[in-house]
Amino acid sequence: MFSPLVRAQWIPDAARPAASDRVAVTVDPTLSERRSVSLLHPERGPSLLTLSPARSDQLDLADGEDVEPGELRTRLQGHGIALNDPDVLFFLPLEEQAALRAEGPDPRTRQLTAADAPLFEEFTRAAPEDDLDEAFVELDHWLVVGTVVEGRLASASSMYPWGETRFADLGVITLPEQRGRGLGRATVRGISAAALDRGYEPQYRCQVENTSSIALAESAGFRRLGTWEIIDAERSRPIA
Repeated sequence: MFSPLVRAQWIPDAARPAASDRVAVTVDPTLSERRSVSLLHPERGPSLLTLSPARSDQLDLADGEDVEPGELRTRLQGHGIALNDPDVLFFLPLEEQAALRAEGPDPRTRQLTAADAPLFEEFTRAAPEDDLDEAFVELDHWLVVGTVVEGRLASASSMYPWGETRFADLGVITLPEQRGRGLGRATVRGISAAALDRGYEPQYRCQVENTSSIALAESAGFRRLGTWEIIDAERSRPIA
């Protein structure tokens, strides 16, 4: 149900022959050290471990292999490789992308520019600090969209291209007093439509325990691809 771009990036063909209770291994020479180890657990099918060549050699796991999950955790621990807490990964199915393009934006939702700095500053003063830290919504990002209610910014979302890919990673904040009115949904759908118009695939990530963010993603038409863990470079032992 997802686009070929999503399938090629996250679940390459090499992973599909593995048994569902194993972890398929792929080696990607383009990975930086900060993304040198990642582990995807899709909703269906085998988990997928993606490694840089150096980490592949370190763990003695070759491209196209598969490994038992317990054995993988033992190898990671033995080499001092720690993974971050998992994110839930969401994408828009193809049929939802078509519906989004057809429906048009909420009239209260529009792209924000530098001219909206006073509006955005008022918004950030009113937003909870934890939301600002976690969502990472900034007016100077690649694409910024907001929903304005009675002259005040009630919800804002920003995106930036994810590495060298055609994915646009999004964050979103809705003021606490404005929640439950569909404004976050309108904002997420508005920015997603704008990203699609630019030729980018919207990508929604949040922590597993963030139930409100998960609910927003699903209400905006996103569907869960799976959970994703990535190397914690600060807690992991460097390659000798």
